[in-house]
Amino acid sequence: MSEETKGMSIDKKIGFIGNGNMASAIYKGMLVSGLAKPENIIVSALDPNKLAKKAEEIGFTAAKSNREVVEKSDIIFLAVKPQYLGDVMVDIRPAVNASKAFVSIVAGWTNVKLKASLGNEGRVLRVMPNTPLLVGEGMSCLCSENDLTEEEFIYIQSVFAQMGQVEVLDEKQIAIFSGIAGSSPAYTYMYIEALGDAACKWGLPRHIAYRVAAQAVLGAGKMVRDTGEHPGALKDAVCSPAGTTIVAVQALEDRGFRAAVMDCVDRCTEKFNQL
Repeated sequence: MSEETKGMSIDKKIGFIGNGNMASAIYKGMLVSGLAKPENIIVSALDPNKLAKKAEEIGFTAAKSNREVVEKSDIIFLAVKPQYLGDVMVDIRPAVNASKAFVSIVAGWTNVKLKASLGNEGRVLRVMPNTPLLVGEGMSCLCSENDLTEEEFIYIQSVFAQMGQVEVLDEKQIAIFSGIAGSSPAYTYMYIEALGDAACKWGLPRHIAYRVAAQAVLGAGKMVRDTGEHPGALKDAVCSPAGTTIVAVQALEDRGFRAAVMDCVDRCTEKFNQL
């Protein structure tokens, strides 16, 4: 942690509007990494009983309202479902001013829409994380078009880097990022499940098959990321001449595996753009 970031963790008050899985993963990551202290975090949520229980467990402040979060925070994470954010914005707008920095993880809300809903007062950064953030292996993108200070941006970048990998992308690239990172865990879970079904058919206990398949997928991902080799070259290295793997690869090609993957990303990206 840089001295600049460390200073922010001490001085800045961090708010969360929403207390779902993603929000809790983020503030827990901040606490574990020393990027925030419990007494500097304030959270609001729909269910006050669950919020109070989590506040007692973690040590943060349970807010009585969304507006209280904004009033008492320097950086505010917007972490509610897209269909609820409009009402939240109306509620918090009276507390918004130019000193407030908003970090939105809400899909479909563009910079223009966020700023207009905040009365063009609050400063905004869009971030799109994916669910493996929950286990410290997230893939998050930060929008390059934002009006946070350099210090604030570095701080938020550090927050998400503590829970996985981070890319800084143009806003126009967020939709395709969602197609290949935000939603792809679902595609990968289907692949792992299918491997498990195949293993079960051949007599391997399902719980072992899932564990083996998951580790194989994790290892393959690390090979691509850490070696810098082209995925095709890594694939070729596993496919021995007249071997078992090349026969399996042909079976995938016969069923249009690559085309199916590209089509699912296309559809996901198109839907994201319609939000």
